[in-house]
Amino acid sequence: MPLGTLDQAPPPFFKQGPSALSKLLVLGALALLLMVLDARLQWATPVRQTLAVTLSPLQWLALQPLHAARWSGQYLGSLQAAQAEAALARAELVRQAERAAIVEHLAHENRELRALLGMRDRLPTVARGAQILHELADPYTQGVVIDLGQQDGVRPGSAVVDGFGVLGQVTRVRWATSEVRLLGDPQQAMAVVNTRTGQRSLAFGVPVARHADARIELRFEPADTQAMVGDVLTTSGIDGVYPAGLPVAEIDSVTASGADGFARVQARPLARVQHVLHVLVIDPVGLPPASPPAAATAPSAAQTSPERPAP
Repeated sequence: MPLGTLDQAPPPFFKQGPSALSKLLVLGALALLLMVLDARLQWATPVRQTLAVTLSPLQWLALQPLHAARWSGQYLGSLQAAQAEAALARAELVRQAERAAIVEHLAHENRELRALLGMRDRLPTVARGAQILHELADPYTQGVVIDLGQQDGVRPGSAVVDGFGVLGQVTRVRWATSEVRLLGDPQQAMAVVNTRTGQRSLAFGVPVARHADARIELRFEPADTQAMVGDVLTTSGIDGVYPAGLPVAEIDSVTASGADGFARVQARPLARVQHVLHVLVIDPVGLPPASPPAAATAPSAAQTSPERPAP
């Protein structure tokens, strides 16, 4: 092949243009010129605004992951703070409930003590304040145990009342405690008088399953009895045990004639057996006041009746 027919020019890859430094200087000068012209003439402002409007959706889309991460962090932080505040609120609610229960208990005791104080001022005999410890374990006996005994001058037969009426009668006295047979016990009987008619009667306890349902009945009432529902029964005082005039019960059931020819009259005791804590122990009116025994007396000699096996 003749040499004249060959292309003597170097390939494009090997062509050498302006040097890199020259390009940098030219482009830098051009950039400075454009910045000076833009600062003087503001000719690039519409271009920038157009580019900003065009690229704003892309900017918004690019910022969404950052906003989502920030929102998630704030949500988790707010959730934890809300859970902590809820736990504190529940704890405070429990404390407030405990305080409210204590205040309610103290208010209840205050009402009881005020009622007992008013009852004590009306009594013609010695009365001692006592507190109910617990109920008797015998399921067939309606009774409670109080914290006064022979060392405090309590004697068998003493009446026990709360601020609303007669609760029962002391049947057994130990050295430091006493057993009280409640008014609704079937073995209890007391002389009462109808405050409306003045008729005297004997009231007996009625067997019930719970102390809260305690009832008494007037036995041997004539078929044409004048007793009516709503009549109030009080102690008559003729038995020598209870002072006269103590509230006992309110008649709530009168059956004119029973199978035996007598009227059936039942009443609801006014004393609040299930809600009372403080009571008064009243000496029997037919006996002189008793003085507390000497402290040296042996506890074994304090019982006035044989000891019942401990429940």
